[in-house]
Amino acid sequence: MSLLKIRKDFTFLDDNKWIYLDNACQSLRPRQVVDAIKEYYENYPVCAGRSNYRLAVELQQKLTDVRLLVSKFIGAKKPTEVIFTRNTTEGINLIANSYPFVEDDVVLISDKEHNSNLVPWLLLAKTKKIKVEIFSTNIDSTWNWESFNQKLSSKVKMVSLGITSNLDGVTIPFEEIIKKSHQFGAKVLLDGAQWAGHRQTEVSKWGTDFFVFSGHKTLGPTGTGVLYGKEEELAKLQPYQVGGSTVADTSYTDFELLGIPERFEAGLQDYSGILGLGEALRYLGSIAWSEIEAHEKKLTEIIIEGLEKIPDINIIGPKESDKRNGIISFYHPKAQSHQISIILDQTANIMVRSGRHCVHSWFNDRGVKDCVRASTAFYNTIEEAERFVNELKKVIGVLT
Repeated sequence: MSLLKIRKDFTFLDDNKWIYLDNACQSLRPRQVVDAIKEYYENYPVCAGRSNYRLAVELQQKLTDVRLLVSKFIGAKKPTEVIFTRNTTEGINLIANSYPFVEDDVVLISDKEHNSNLVPWLLLAKTKKIKVEIFSTNIDSTWNWESFNQKLSSKVKMVSLGITSNLDGVTIPFEEIIKKSHQFGAKVLLDGAQWAGHRQTEVSKWGTDFFVFSGHKTLGPTGTGVLYGKEEELAKLQPYQVGGSTVADTSYTDFELLGIPERFEAGLQDYSGILGLGEALRYLGSIAWSEIEAHEKKLTEIIIEGLEKIPDINIIGPKESDKRNGIISFYHPKAQSHQISIILDQTANIMVRSGRHCVHSWFNDRGVKDCVRASTAFYNTIEEAERFVNELKKVIGVLT
């Protein structure tokens, strides 16, 4: 992996002015993605699927090609198992609102799920009277089999989990979880928002029933995402958004839905975004996953080792880099997290995130106010990781 060559593809990194360590929020985009978006507006500014003139037909083919590309990128059996969404959140909401749950069905999640994998289920508990069961992770935020097994039963209809936590970068043993859940008859929904841009995805090999991820975390445009579902599982869903592009025919009293996936993609789609997403996945596919993993692991090691040398720093999650996926969160008892991130930005052009990172429930439960989160990507350099640690030491020194 030629890091110098890669960084030249990202215009934002051209002058090395900024150090971007907020990749868990969203990734940067290479120029190829931006060019694909521009190409739509400049060369194909038409509607796909609704018109039969040449440009519309060409655009429809391009979109079909992207769906096929996505299916290969995630290891699906068929492109029809791919549904385009706006983001991971919409994908989870689609399942929550479309799956045939009945009263007293149980949805099982962990104690540190992103709000997007918590609130939809809590809302469903109020409207459909399902039950949401939450199991605990270990003190160091790693997976707790004993707690999970205690909650898993034949009453559980859906196990919905983030593969990699946006709080601490811990990756769960998802393949074993899928097998265990299926033994009890439960379906599995995997939130791959923090996984898809960092590790290889193989949904068919894993056996997961559903998988979601966001384009904006995988080098793609904002407002794009993907929901994967096994063909037989998607057939069970009742669309909760319908209208244009979802029906084959209507009368004043009835309607005929289109097949899958069209019935789940209501209204005019984000054509430019989908084309941009396609270019993003092509770009990721041009780099060996083993090289991305090794590089991000090294960056994590540098940051964690540096943090451990700063007095009173509390690192959330395990300190072993091989148990994390490029996300390092921490807090200091004498320095406000927001102050740390603001000073890093204003004095060193280093961008990190401070707050509760859409995991308010975990912070409230653990009695932790908030934290600072540094999150890496394959285009970050060793020098950037080292500079972050050095600048952080200065900031902590000033604040304490």
